[in-house]
Amino acid sequence: MSERVLRVALRIPRPREEVFAFFAAAQNLQAITPPELNFRIMSPLPIALRQGSLIDYGLRLYGIALRWRTLISTWEPPSCFVDEQLVGPYTQWTHRHTFADTPDGGTLVEDEVRYRMPFGVLGRLAHLLVRPQLDRIFRYRTARVHELLTVSSQVPDFTGELTISH
Repeated sequence: MSERVLRVALRIPRPREEVFAFFAAAQNLQAITPPELNFRIMSPLPIALRQGSLIDYGLRLYGIALRWRTLISTWEPPSCFVDEQLVGPYTQWTHRHTFADTPDGGTLVEDEVRYRMPFGVLGRLAHLLVRPQLDRIFRYRTARVHELLTVSSQVPDFTGELTISH
């Protein structure tokens, strides 16, 4: 099956080092994942993220219990890191997180996920269910990150654009 790409961008009115530190704390992943996925980090906490770190997760999707193991394949604080699925539901899952300073002293957080579905033709059919689910998960994640990292009660200028290209 062909590679799919999902991109998300979010501006946060906090310094890049602080925003990177939030994402570098593995336990925060549970706080930004929709609760109905029953997402749990199985690896002992705290996890010191660095290149070569392995993280095991458990979650439920459509009532099916899934195990997921990721490898931190790139670690360049406070600019980017990449996690790659080693065990999980996808044939490929490579998630690049990048962090850049904005002119107002905030941070632009960009996610790029490159993924492939398993099972050939069946995977293409399954993608009809998976695509909207990924869209929803990343919209939830974007909203939660915004909520958790914004200190003001006013909504700052931010984008939460989400596109899935084929």
